[in-house]
Amino acid sequence: MKQTPLILSIIACIAAVAALILTLTTPKNTHKTVESSESIQAVAGDIVYLRLDTLMMQYDMYSDLQSAFEAKAQTVDSDLNKKARKLESDIKNFENQINKGLLTRSAAEQQNNSLQQRQANLQNEAAQKQQELAEESQVLLNQVMFAIKTYLEEYNKDHNFAAILTTTDASNVVMVGAPALDITQEVVEGLNAEYIKTRNTNKKSE
Repeated sequence: MKQTPLILSIIACIAAVAALILTLTTPKNTHKTVESSESIQAVAGDIVYLRLDTLMMQYDMYSDLQSAFEAKAQTVDSDLNKKARKLESDIKNFENQINKGLLTRSAAEQQNNSLQQRQANLQNEAAQKQQELAEESQVLLNQVMFAIKTYLEEYNKDHNFAAILTTTDASNVVMVGAPALDITQEVVEGLNAEYIKTRNTNKKSE
């Protein structure tokens, strides 16, 4: 009545959660120093662009939200691993009792059913937590993108650019663009200044 395979599917679920955490979190050392925006020479009517991946790495709001998300995700991962280790220990103890003939058939079946139920519960919990983390990550990104879009709408009322494009190293929407049309650093500075005001206001009201 070997039970060792039971733990393998649980470990797979937990590994999936851990992989999700690694995918959705960003190393802290990616935050770069914001360069001066004085070189921007774009004028009204120009089509300008910003490097979205660079902006996200330097945007304080994204950094704060990501840090909070990462802390929660690590707690979830730690809790699931703790439960998996306890179940694995109980399975090994059960196997030892079976091998030594310390359990009646009835008691063995009872413990086996209990272990299988715990396995199913832990698998369901791991899958649920994985889904919740994915949803929270998407909401986080939606919040950040909404803040960026709202800021750009106000920003462009003063600059009157014909269009503001976004590009990343992966998408390459802008294959080649004049540096003078790159508004990334100016937008980063404006976004961070606005976010700091909001964050300080929220702290005072707490």
